[in-house]
Amino acid sequence: MDTPGSTTLPAGPRTLRLAETDNVVVAVDAIAAGALAAGVTARARVMRGHKMAVAPIAAGEPVRKYGQVIGFATEAISPGDHVHTHNCAFATFARDYAYASEAKAEPVLPLAEQATFEGFRRASGKVGTRNYIGVLTSVNCSATVARFIAAEVERSGMLDAYPHIDGVIPLVHGTGCAMDLHGEGYEVLKRTQWGYAANPNMGGVVMVGLGCEAFQIDRFMEAYGLKHSDTFRTFTIQEVGGTKKTVAAGVAAIAEMLPVVDRARRETVPASELLVALQCGGSDGYSGITANPALGAAVDRLVRHGGTAILSETPEIYGAEHLLTRRAATREVGEKLVAIIRWWEEYTARNRGSMDNNPSPGNKAGGLTTILEKSLGAAAKGGSTTLNAVYHYAEQVTAKGFVFMDTPGYDPVAATGQVAGGANLLCFTTGRGSAYGCKPTPSIKLATNSDIYRRMIDDMDIDCGDILDGVTIAAKGDEIFAAMLRVASGERTKSEELGYGDAEFVPWQIGAVM
Repeated sequence: MDTPGSTTLPAGPRTLRLAETDNVVVAVDAIAAGALAAGVTARARVMRGHKMAVAPIAAGEPVRKYGQVIGFATEAISPGDHVHTHNCAFATFARDYAYASEAKAEPVLPLAEQATFEGFRRASGKVGTRNYIGVLTSVNCSATVARFIAAEVERSGMLDAYPHIDGVIPLVHGTGCAMDLHGEGYEVLKRTQWGYAANPNMGGVVMVGLGCEAFQIDRFMEAYGLKHSDTFRTFTIQEVGGTKKTVAAGVAAIAEMLPVVDRARRETVPASELLVALQCGGSDGYSGITANPALGAAVDRLVRHGGTAILSETPEIYGAEHLLTRRAATREVGEKLVAIIRWWEEYTARNRGSMDNNPSPGNKAGGLTTILEKSLGAAAKGGSTTLNAVYHYAEQVTAKGFVFMDTPGYDPVAATGQVAGGANLLCFTTGRGSAYGCKPTPSIKLATNSDIYRRMIDDMDIDCGDILDGVTIAAKGDEIFAAMLRVASGERTKSEELGYGDAEFVPWQIGAVM
């Protein structure tokens, strides 16, 4: 369907019933106790974005939304009851994965018919949407020096002579030492660092280390066949001779790099060169009704134009993974996704947690009750096309079309993995108002409701709340796809205008800190 559901016709608070089999509706408007809505009388106040029962649900029976199970009644629920954490809870249940049963060949437009944008074509063949110089760090101990280098370049005014460079970014993190040199955590950090250095939105890279850390720069360079060049330089504080000398050396290296990086010019390239990261944060009861399906519609357009979209946040597809395995190109692709889900179940169990630790208090205040409900809405960002590949965190994405990358649900960590995978653009939906930006990859913020769009107008790029007032999912998808092309061509997003992105580089830290 092109609409998120059917709006009830009787006068009074608006509600949405998203599937015929649902036993709850979503309140578009707040419903007062005693008010008639969706053909039943509300027995309690139901806030905007929250759920009201429209059929009896016995204790232990499933609560259904989107035509799917989102939880189980912990007590008898009557029509008109507010359905939330006080009477609905998460529980595991068997799901039919039906591997590849809905896979289909996706027609891609001929090159001459594809949409285009203005991007930076790199020597690697990849295309950037921005042209940054990054100051990477091998360890937290060199983080301050990296910040000093970037700040000194900005303060000096030397960038003024190079208008084709978007800036110098210090990309610092809190790990790099006290770790197993042969463990999973080390490999994840190595992939992440390489992914950022190789991201097409980077025109040049300086990497700074301390010298004695576990994550040795020489070993990193050897692993990826890197050599010093006019766009890649490295320093260690201990070898150069301390903080001041390393800052001076880093600034001098960037000064030499600037004219080389500034030679890059935008040229017309097909939309098939876009690799878009999909994120949602601060989700609410509208996320799965407005912004996420609208972004999914834009993703379908992107795939038709030959581009790539990366769905991630594994804990936030938990309970919806059976919808993705059906769309897997092959059984092997689907099984890889399910194996990752099983890893997360074991990971949370050994840390004495639960997959239902997500949603957050803010998600629940916005109307989301369980991780099952949140995931069903979050998965809508991935549109409807075939799932062509599944990647581990920060692996280089090489497949075209719709793909999945394993990441945590925590947005900065998730987006870091996607950018390391090669994403040159990011779309981020939010209902509660996540304050987020990303460098070197620009982030387009999509508000799930018009209220948060108006209140946080300086942070939000697109209002998806008007879907509740009759704008179609298809029309909003067209609007988002057009924004992707404009931003990819250089139009600045709200988060870029605010200066977000330096602090949002957060590699996933796995394993023991020794």
